[in-house]
Amino acid sequence: MNTPTKPDVLKVLAFDVFGTVVDWHGSIVREVGALGLGVDAVDFATAWRNGYRPAMARVRSGELPWTRIDELHRMILDQVLIDFGIHSLNEAQKHELNLVWHRLSPWPDAVSGLLRLKRKFTIVTLSNGNLGLLADMAKNAGLPWDLILSAEVFRHYKPDPETYLGVGQTFDLPPEQTMLVAAHKDDLEAAHRLGLQTAFIERPTEFGPKHQRTDLNHETWTNYHAADFNQLANQLGA
Repeated sequence: MNTPTKPDVLKVLAFDVFGTVVDWHGSIVREVGALGLGVDAVDFATAWRNGYRPAMARVRSGELPWTRIDELHRMILDQVLIDFGIHSLNEAQKHELNLVWHRLSPWPDAVSGLLRLKRKFTIVTLSNGNLGLLADMAKNAGLPWDLILSAEVFRHYKPDPETYLGVGQTFDLPPEQTMLVAAHKDDLEAAHRLGLQTAFIERPTEFGPKHQRTDLNHETWTNYHAADFNQLANQLGA
């Protein structure tokens, strides 16, 4: 395992949110199941999330102009409803269902771990979610962010370099004094290549019961590897 170059070099921890801080799959399954749509809520949640990367890729490539995640989520939802043969929802119900992303529940360790880490570091989001979504989520879930940073701020979606480097620039810090905390290795690899420190968080059930993760092994290039936020706080002396 790598270690920071100096014991107190870290100043800011930037957190990926979907899957790292909040349980998107379980939250969507609960809400879709409660609607009684007559479909497999697990498959529905998976299909909705599967549209996420292709939709962002259309923005990153220039095929679409800058588009917030709320709008991308709605575009994906409209197609998923067609694919699952769901025609019973009116416009107001579709809009409300799309807002499920604003109401995602935190993992059990998230709030307690963040509060510990906040005592020693500045903690911020670094999410592809838009600002309004992240603010609503924080209010709903009790997430104690010092600052909400989003792809919307930088007009670039991860893994564009502008998002990762934007954290240090916001606080006038070099990349090595910031750390990305995420449950996704591609996210962490992109940050690592730009000089940020990295912490991998295991979220074995992120994708639900049908898709257990098999990528939870330790990597030599990550600075920290933890089962959850409280274990990370232990490692960082918070």
